[in-house]
Amino acid sequence: MSLDFIVMFGYFLGTLFLGLWAGRGVKTIEEFSTGGRNYGTFFIFATLSAAFIGGGFTTGLAEKSFSFGIVYVVAMFGFSVKEILVAKILAPRMQDFQGLISIGDIMYKLYGHGARVFTGICAFFVCSAILGAQVAAFGHILHVLIDWEYSSGVLLGSMIVIAYSSFGGIKSVIAADVLHFSVLIVSLPLTFIFGVYHAGGIMSVLESVPAGHFQIFGELSPLMLLSLFLSFFFGETLVPPYVQRLLVGKTLASTIRGTYFSGLLSFPFFMMIGFIGLIAFTISPDLDPNLALPHVIKTVMPEGLKGLAIAGMMAVIMSSADSFLNAAGIAISHDVIKALYPEISGAQELKISRISTIFVGVTATIFALSVTSVIDILLYSYKFWTPSILVPLVAGIMGVKASSKVFWKSALSGILAVILWLMGCNISLIPAGLADFDSSIIGILVCGLVFYITHKHEKAKFQSFQTLKKAA
Repeated sequence: MSLDFIVMFGYFLGTLFLGLWAGRGVKTIEEFSTGGRNYGTFFIFATLSAAFIGGGFTTGLAEKSFSFGIVYVVAMFGFSVKEILVAKILAPRMQDFQGLISIGDIMYKLYGHGARVFTGICAFFVCSAILGAQVAAFGHILHVLIDWEYSSGVLLGSMIVIAYSSFGGIKSVIAADVLHFSVLIVSLPLTFIFGVYHAGGIMSVLESVPAGHFQIFGELSPLMLLSLFLSFFFGETLVPPYVQRLLVGKTLASTIRGTYFSGLLSFPFFMMIGFIGLIAFTISPDLDPNLALPHVIKTVMPEGLKGLAIAGMMAVIMSSADSFLNAAGIAISHDVIKALYPEISGAQELKISRISTIFVGVTATIFALSVTSVIDILLYSYKFWTPSILVPLVAGIMGVKASSKVFWKSALSGILAVILWLMGCNISLIPAGLADFDSSIIGILVCGLVFYITHKHEKAKFQSFQTLKKAA
């Protein structure tokens, strides 16, 4: 048995043990959801960074950089800009929502009971899809690195994450994420350094890769690049795991700093992963693009350090998977089932949360076995969230007082816009140039427009009523 094999499976066992150990003693749904709100800046920074550095933003980005060049790195900066804006604009306004345990609770406070249930259902779909992207990446990595079947890797990764996430909730997730972050922040830069050396230096990579790979737009039209940038900007904005991180901090200042530092880290991280994709092209230009990052690890890392790099890749995937799994389980149990059956006791709700977490994990595993491109899974999953939830949620956090009618009209309009846009593209009703624009962005624009118009109309009616009332 090789040293790399020992390191890899030791990391599996260590993660499972730490997750179960940290989650012992969880007896309430609040502990399961927020971990006692006792996390400082470093823990927020580490768990948030670990959550976004998932399979899509590593193996997926390396895949797209291998195939198309730096254009996808530029598109990914949409996420980075978003995270910094969340820290500067939205996080300071979360004071009004301290004490809540889920995104559904926030929507209930803003728009009522129905909005909470609807948000819980949408959260389940988006988290399951993004979780599917992570376990799909797990299958790709283990297939390349230890010659396992893709499906076997998906199943192994899912079972480990489901085990500790369903047992201890966010306490297990954050403890495991700190471990994952500590490993990946060392192993991925080492992979980059050894990869550059193996490829003959940076200049060798620049000379080996097609010139078009270094063009800002690459093979994409400016409109399509804008669409991708906005998709990554809006796609994971305030998705359930990230909202959870805004609710678990010891202080609001800790939450703001942790979020801001995480956004800053993402810029060099995306550039590094994108360049690893180009290194893979330099080493093996005929490689399956999905295997770019694990292939570099397998090819360039020496004995022992290769095991660390494999552990880092496992850390990348598990850290994101456990966050979305935990958030989805809470969405189903707390925001849907508890909302529909309020007589459920706290102990029953905790039990349902654990069962829901297992259910979500199984659902995501099935999803991953049917769709294998992790970036495509991410872009597909955003359609479950951004067109309906994002605009009302951001407006409410920013202090806009709107009614439940405004929420429903805008949310349903966003969903309808996505459906009609996709149908129009399929039957060629949308001009070829505009068809490149992602349907999720169209949904957000329509949702925002309807929200603004209906809210303004309601305010005008209320003011007219008040004027008439005073005159009478």
